[in-house]
Amino acid sequence: MDVLGDVLAAMRAGRPYAGRTKCWEPWGVRFPADNSACCHIVLQGACSLVPRHGAPLTLGVGDALFTAPGHGHVLADRPGSPVIDFGPSRGDASLVTELNIPGPGAFTELLCVCYSFDDIRPHPLLADLPSVIHLPARIGHHPALRATVDLIGDELRRPRVGAETILAPLIDLLLLYILRTWVDEQSSHTTTGWAAALTDTAIATALHHIHERPEHPWTVEELATRAGVSRATFAKRFTTVVGQPPLAYLTWWRMTIAAQLLRGTDALLPAVAERSGYGSEYAFAKAFKREYGIPPGRYRRQRQTN
Repeated sequence: MDVLGDVLAAMRAGRPYAGRTKCWEPWGVRFPADNSACCHIVLQGACSLVPRHGAPLTLGVGDALFTAPGHGHVLADRPGSPVIDFGPSRGDASLVTELNIPGPGAFTELLCVCYSFDDIRPHPLLADLPSVIHLPARIGHHPALRATVDLIGDELRRPRVGAETILAPLIDLLLLYILRTWVDEQSSHTTTGWAAALTDTAIATALHHIHERPEHPWTVEELATRAGVSRATFAKRFTTVVGQPPLAYLTWWRMTIAAQLLRGTDALLPAVAERSGYGSEYAFAKAFKREYGIPPGRYRRQRQTN
């Protein structure tokens, strides 16, 4: 089980919405501080990231930029340029809509993708992410990410038969590659948090088993055995790195899966309970209410009508 991909799939809310933005100086595009994470690629030209706080960051051709949920920002040719809101239609049948900002100056082309996340119960991985991840286009660095950026750029510049079908997985891969690159870079100098958890052999092995079979009656001892370390060492290490004990995270993830099933499927409550690791509907309902504050049936009705 790919834990990073599993977490993102569980946390995502709906399909991403994307805009191919063609701008002529002076220009600026504002992205709100909502529940969306954004990925930006500079396809042509250059621009600046203008954060709400801090100094501007210059972006060049091929650069990839990630901004975490809740972090509003502006992309512009320079600080102080006139700004419009980023607003591709979420209901548009096209995967990528176009935004043109005319002007007398130099030309820049961007791909801006926003991925909506469930902000009611965010995964701790999302809380660990920095507000901005900047991955410059450097020869020999991040070849898989660079290949994805090149493929997206080619499909946008020369749309052919099947372009939408090809772009959909590439846009999903863009988010995964950026976050995987961040995990790889952080793991070399951090010993706690999710970047460390996903690259620590013992912890990553335990997380793999939890995510692969959340319904299994896992014990700390069994997870430690799978991880290849003693029970005491595993329990302490998991708690230190992940930020909560193994069985507490197991319960948290089970409830996350349950909520996903309740709002996204028509599975009956006994089936949801079983897939969440509970032998009875009563025990499941009690645990669910303890986590979410309302019974699972009411949660389903509320979320499916929103």
